Amino acid sequence: MAGQGSAGNVIAALCSFFIPGLGQLIQGRLLMAIIMFVLAALLWILLLGWIIHLWSILDAALFKPRI
Repeated sequence: MAGQGSAGNVIAALCSFFIPGLGQLIQGRLLMAIIMFVLAALLWILLLGWIIHLWSILDAALFKPRI
């Protein structure tokens, strides 16, 4: 898998833009996907979900798999 800036990371970041955690799920990181989705859902109630939403997008875009 390629590193930061690869097409896979760009697609994952776009997916996370629409649904927090979806990009992590596409990258195969199930636990992080669940954490992002649940935190965003809980914090949107308090109008702070955008913080987790942005974190989800950046995390998917900047992910570098361990070799």
